[in-house]
Amino acid sequence: TWRVKVLGGGEFGGTHTRSGGCPQPLLPSKTTPSLSHAEYRATYGDNPVWHGYRRNHKGAIPPQRTRKTCLRKGKLVGNPCPICRDRNLHVDFRNVKLLDQFICPHSGIIFHPTYTGVCMRQHKLLSKAITQAQEHGLLWLQVPYVPVPQEDFSNRHPAVGKTPPAPTLAPGHPWYPWYEWQPPPAADIARMRRLYKDYLKEKEPPPAVGTPMDTPPAPCVEPRGE
Repeated sequence: TWRVKVLGGGEFGGTHTRSGGCPQPLLPSKTTPSLSHAEYRATYGDNPVWHGYRRNHKGAIPPQRTRKTCLRKGKLVGNPCPICRDRNLHVDFRNVKLLDQFICPHSGIIFHPTYTGVCMRQHKLLSKAITQAQEHGLLWLQVPYVPVPQEDFSNRHPAVGKTPPAPTLAPGHPWYPWYEWQPPPAADIARMRRLYKDYLKEKEPPPAVGTPMDTPPAPCVEPRGE
């Protein structure tokens, strides 16, 4: 991941119209205001554009979501979001200094709109511009940390290696050794017995060899009276 200088578009942004009527983004020039311009410092100082913003609301509990957009029938609503209230701000993937204000410097994630106060429309534009700037190498791309798994992924044990030929089967033996039944550990058996001791029934041992079986008594049939 790397970062390069802004190749086009002022940090403050802005548009102008050509003779054909198509709006075009302003290229950086001496007349284009930037985040280091005296006008910006006089307005915001060294703070981000969303610093100190508070939306007007009824009651003591603020709304849990920002508004969808700050435009109603082509006009700005009262108390617009930090980006919609300043017509000099322009969201663009080349506007790196503006996009940096909406990215957490520690985790690299985009701030939630309830934290910055921007409307959902501007938040979607910010997310799209930040992703595009990262793809162009204008912003740092935060790679998440993935711990190294401690499991055995080798292919040298019999279960994933080359299948050996079928052995000569004997009665009562499995086809392969890993299919053979293995008794559970004694500690697990003791733990299960302790947990379910109230519901276990001890199995009676089988009778010894040569012990005569108890013969049930013959049913008594009473003769019918003539």
